[in-house]
Amino acid sequence: MSHATETLLRHAGTMTRILALTAALLGAFLAAPTAAAPVLMIAIDGLRPVEWQGKANGLALPALRGLAAGGVSAAVTGVLPTVTFPSHATLMTGAVPRRHGIGNNLTFDPYRRNDDGWYWYASDFKAQTLWQAAVGNGKRVVNVHWPISVGLSGLAANLPQIWRKGTPDDDKLIAALSTPGLPAALVAEAGPYPPGIDEGIAADEARAAHAIALIRRIQPDFATVYLTAFDHEQHEAGPDSAAARAILVRIDTAVGKLVATARAVNPETVVVIVSDHGFAPINRTTNLFLPLIKAGLIRLTPDGNGIASWDAIPWPAGGSAAIVLARPDDAALKARVAAVLAETARDPDAGIDRVLDGAGIAAAGGTADAAFWVNSKPGWAMGNRLSGAQGEPTASKGTHGYFPDVPAMRTSLIANGPGIAPRDLGLIDMRGIAPAVAAKLGVTLRDAELPAAF
Repeated sequence: MSHATETLLRHAGTMTRILALTAALLGAFLAAPTAAAPVLMIAIDGLRPVEWQGKANGLALPALRGLAAGGVSAAVTGVLPTVTFPSHATLMTGAVPRRHGIGNNLTFDPYRRNDDGWYWYASDFKAQTLWQAAVGNGKRVVNVHWPISVGLSGLAANLPQIWRKGTPDDDKLIAALSTPGLPAALVAEAGPYPPGIDEGIAADEARAAHAIALIRRIQPDFATVYLTAFDHEQHEAGPDSAAARAILVRIDTAVGKLVATARAVNPETVVVIVSDHGFAPINRTTNLFLPLIKAGLIRLTPDGNGIASWDAIPWPAGGSAAIVLARPDDAALKARVAAVLAETARDPDAGIDRVLDGAGIAAAGGTADAAFWVNSKPGWAMGNRLSGAQGEPTASKGTHGYFPDVPAMRTSLIANGPGIAPRDLGLIDMRGIAPAVAAKLGVTLRDAELPAAF
């Protein structure tokens, strides 16, 4: 067993002990039956605990800090990889990517033909979601922009997340894939609905306004709302930057308006604030395409600008990358790739931290499509150029996607409402959040892998 695998297995054991202690501390509370309540679940992409814990950073965050002070809060260990779509899928299912089927942000596309297609479609879920469990129990459900929401059935209102090229045709695409009549029916009340590719703060505020309009109109039992501008700005300007923190202040205002609306409709509303991953500053690139091309495991087109064929290829995920084999059962190919990765890891300019083998990936819950998973060192992020050198400057200043045991990848939970006594839960596993939301809704989540975390 590799050192990296042993590290991840030790991490898994630590998390099991943490969850067992949490369950013991909350035993009486968790065992007590609770009446179903409406739930407003808001995801703030890239929200680290350091942003709302205490007031050391001087930010005015009255909504987030007020909810945390009056409810449960926790730092959260995420999944492999710590990127948006697999994490949001875990928040919806209580399962790891290996079980729920969303293995990365972008779908696996070795020949780069899908125009950077993401996991947009709810049909890609292999595990039951909170949306399905709620609809199956007769709940009124509303969704605004949550990842992997195209094609959800039975919702009272769905404004799914999708984009292609950022042209006006994307507006038609959203209208075609949303609940019939939306978003046009909300324009008079909430203003124009932003295109999916727009990840700026004004777009977040517009989507929050549409969510507010839907909550007033439909009075849902379960509403999910996704806000992305904080993540976008941390990529652009870096975590801890003044620009990113200014965005978070505006998001906090939007959260306050969402919560006030939901509780005006029903004072018993449980509010759950979640996030998908942490963030780390970056400045250099780890490029696994280069050694695999050099080894003849990736063959380029004659002009050098495309991939003609491959035996092993990276599937980048921010600060880490899966390595997929064309023939997963080919032992000789696997040994050859392992040797290339070991040689690359010895290059200090490549910035490789650890390499997981198949057993380590399975222990961490990563997709079964990966034969290896490579983690970059702090400061490095995965690139995808087909030429160049290791250690080239990164285009952005911050990223995520590193292994879930990296402390900088810890993310956030805040839950506030009836039956939730104020408590700091410490460090919890992300898989415990969805079953807790299900319990508040009065439904059962079939594929959740852990007990409710709160």
